[in-house]
Parts: sequence; structure tokens; C-alpha cells
Amino acid sequence: MRLRHLLSIAAALAIGGGASPTLSAPATVPGMVSAADPRAAAAGVEILHEGGSAADAAFATLLALNVVEPQSSGIGGGGYLVYSDRGAAPVTFDGREKAPAAATGTWFFKNGQPMEFKDAQPGGKSVGVPGNLRMMALAHQRYGKLPWAALFQPAIKLARDGFKITPRLYNSLLHYPATGALSAEARAIFYQPDGQPKPVGTLVKNPAFAALLDRIARMGPDSFYVGPNAQAVVAAVTNAPHNPAPMTVGDIASYEAKPRPPVCGTYRVYRICGMGPSSSGGFTVFATLKQLERFNLSALGPNNPTAWHLIAESERLAYADRDKSLADEDFVRVPLAGLMNPAYLASRSALISPTTTMASVRPGGPAGAEITCTPVPQPERGTSHFVAVDRWGDVASETSTIESSFGSGLMVNGYYLNNELTDFSFEPVKDGCPVANRVEGGKRPRSSMSPTIVYGPDSHPVLAVGAAGGSTIPAQVVKTIIGVLDFHLTPQQAIALPMIYAPGDTVFVESGTFLEPMIPQLQALGHASVKTLPPGTFKANAIEWLNGRWVGGADPRSEGVALSQ
Repeated sequence: MRLRHLLSIAAALAIGGGASPTLSAPATVPGMVSAADPRAAAAGVEILHEGGSAADAAFATLLALNVVEPQSSGIGGGGYLVYSDRGAAPVTFDGREKAPAAATGTWFFKNGQPMEFKDAQPGGKSVGVPGNLRMMALAHQRYGKLPWAALFQPAIKLARDGFKITPRLYNSLLHYPATGALSAEARAIFYQPDGQPKPVGTLVKNPAFAALLDRIARMGPDSFYVGPNAQAVVAAVTNAPHNPAPMTVGDIASYEAKPRPPVCGTYRVYRICGMGPSSSGGFTVFATLKQLERFNLSALGPNNPTAWHLIAESERLAYADRDKSLADEDFVRVPLAGLMNPAYLASRSALISPTTTMASVRPGGPAGAEITCTPVPQPERGTSHFVAVDRWGDVASETSTIESSFGSGLMVNGYYLNNELTDFSFEPVKDGCPVANRVEGGKRPRSSMSPTIVYGPDSHPVLAVGAAGGSTIPAQVVKTIIGVLDFHLTPQQAIALPMIYAPGDTVFVESGTFLEPMIPQLQALGHASVKTLPPGTFKANAIEWLNGRWVGGADPRSEGVALSQ
């Protein structure tokens, strides 16, 4: 175990008499928020100052992100929350969007064939029933300390008084596909009359969203799911200029967020806990780590090509199992116990060699697996992760998304509607057998979101981490956890490590980093196909308990920060 974690445990025992290390006085251990935008992190810290819990701060951060980073997440989408109450075992909440009741396996077919992603993304057909507000309400009921309305005030102020366009938002607006899919309401806020985005630094206001947030703050979450807002969502989806689709007010009113069993397992002396199905993130992160446990990554270090080769090989195995077996367990029998079984993961790990590369990778045969086929994965983008910790030791690790940049392009009451249904597999049957992640009415599409809490040997949280970036999310989280636990880096240093992403037989490394010159060495180890990825799609956030205090990190590829209370 690392010296600094031994010291942190000793400090915790000295402070708390053996209880949770974060039960000390607020002046001793202030809370912290790490988020993808400084204004959103500041909103969360404001709530902590007012006496809010980590849950309160996380939700205020989510709402503020919806204002200042509207292309990535918000109440028009969904998410997952992993929460630890004063160092206790985690509780996880599923706020993933759901397909309308009318959805079928051929939802994304056109002329008898599956649509291309670029054709399916814009408009109504890709929109799932949003889940973030129901999830917020469910978790706030359990863990909130401030009144519901208080959580909305920072975001209301930002939307009403204005916020400046940042380079990241400008670039998203500039590169949005020229399909005309962005609604007129959205274009009026962010674009000039000539069709170009408003310049960086322009103060923009979103009074419609401020008014909606004020109404939800006063009237509660039901005011989003029934009444005028729900009717507006249905009208936008059913009358969309691109891909209009059947959605009813009943679909929206009946949405429920769910507590789910966490996915937990041991990695070295730590316990890794994440999100279970409908997310694939908890399994994919843990499986990748567990398959690497027999290798001494600490001795190899981050500058050794063998370490990155091993990480890539383990990712290939984990992603193969993910693509075949993970889906919404309310609809599909997910062999999660078999997939997480240490003996099964040891058998998968035995396929990994430090000196050679697996010629090809196939899904394994865990106990309880049913006959399903592996589809061609759909691309994923967007999303935002944030972490909040409070003075009482509560830890919130939450990921929120509207899927692609600006989601479906449809805006209602100042917020974008998601295009999450494109996370389903477009083909319901592959090679004559059913695909686990096929479209079904009321089903939640599989997600890659991986909010994670790591517990130390003393059973208290030592790291909370998550990321944005579609199917690269589990790989980003794995890299950060390895950076902290195995390479002994700070969260900031671990997040800044270059990315390696291996969802199949091609290995992707982040361009412009020290991994790019390692490509010949990776090829010498047997990786026939190694390609580069630009850094713009990666965006992680983390907070670590270190030497008796919280230390945060935010991705240097983003505009994120970690702010202390």
C-alpha cells in the first residue's frame, strides 16, 4: 500500500477515532468539487458553503453545467450517481433515459436497413425520456441537507444574468454538423444572424431556461415530467423536422429513476465500486483492472511501453465482454455475477502476455451467459463528469450526458434534448441471434458512463473519479485509477496521463503525447494496428483523500477545475 495512504489512514484515525476520515470539523477537512467548468464547480462549492451535502453540491453542479456547458449534459438527458454516505458502502442511482413505449427493434431502420449514426442522431427518433431530474430528486430525498429550491439558485443566476462563451463551447458550436438540426431557439441563443457562433467571451443569456429552473425549484420535479414542459418535449419529438417519432406525455410521466446494486470488487488492497447495468462502466473498469492485478504495474511505471501494452490487452478483453453481454438488466439477463467472478477474470487475465499480443479477442463464456450476439458498436460522444465531497465525508461521483454534442439538436425551454437512444444497437438480431442491447419500448440503452469510488484498506473512500467521452470513458477511468494507485501520482497527474484505448483489435493512443513515439514499440509487441486519437474527446475529473485532506484534479484537455470549499 502506498505510504501516503498509510499516512492518510493514520491521520483519519487521529481525527476521527477510527470512524470515517471525513467526520472531522469543517475547518479541518473542507469539501471540494471537481467539474468540467469553473462556474459549475463554483456553484457546487457555493452549496457546500451553505451547508449542503455532497449530493446537494453535485446536483447544483449538474444544473450549472447545463447552463454553461449545454452541449454536454443537463436535465434533457440522464446520468448515473455513485454515492457514499460518510464512508459507508456505496449506493448507486440509475437516471438513464428510456425509450418510448412505441419503440421496437427496428426503431432505427430506414428502407429496411439500419440507419447510419449521422442520420439517426438529429431530431426526434434519438430522444429518450430524460432521467436526470428524477434521479436528483430520489438521491436528494435520501442525502440532501438543503431545500430542493436552494440547489437551483446558482444555475438560475447564470441563465438569467448571463455567462460568457468559452473556447470549448465556441468550438462545439463551430463544428456542429451543418444539418440544420439545431432548433431555432438554440440558434437564437448561441449564433449570430450570419450563422456563425457568437465569439468567445460573448455574454449570452438563457431566460427561458432560467424560468423553467425557477418553476422546477418552486414546484418540484413533477413539474418537469407532467404539464407544459412534458407537453413541449412531446411536441418537439413528434414534430421534429428530422426523424419525428412517437413519444407521449405518458412516456414522460411514468419515468422512474432507480437505486441499483453497485458493482464492486477488489483490486490489490483496494475496493473498486461503480455502476451496474444499464451502464457497462462498472464492469468494464473493474474487469480491466482485475485482469491486470497479477502484473506489477508499479514497477513498470508510466514510461514503460510494456505497461501500456498490458493495459491495452486487458481493455480488449473487457470491451469484448461488455459489447456482447451488457444491457438493461430489466429487459435482458446480464451474467454479471459470472463476469465479475474472480476465477473467470483470472482465466481472462491468463490470455494476457507481457511479451506478445493476442491475435484476436472474443467474448468469454461466463457462468449464466445466454446466447446473444455481439453487434457493431455505435459511436458515443459528449457527457460531463463531476465529483463532490462534503465536510461530513459524503462522496458523490456523478456522470451526466445528453450523448452527442448538443444531443438531438432539439431545444425545449432553453435546454437540449438528448440523443441517447443511439446508444442502442441498431440491429435487433445479429447472425441469427438476439442482440442484448437491442431497442425495446421502455428500455434503457447501454451506457459507458463509469462514475467510480475507490475504497482504501480501511474501507473508507480514497478516490472518486469519472470521465466523459463516450466509449472511451472506462479506459479513461482505468488509466486514472492506475495512475493514482499503481504509478503513485496525484489525481491531476493521473488524469493528465496520455490515453490508450483498445476496444478491439486496433489500439488507439493519444496524439501529441509520449505514447505516440511508443507506437513502434507497441507494434513490436504484436499490435498490428495502432492509430492516434486527438485529445479533445477526453475529459476526466477526480478527487482523492490524501494525507488527511481532499486533493482534486481536472482534465487539462478541458476547461475543468477542482475547487475547495
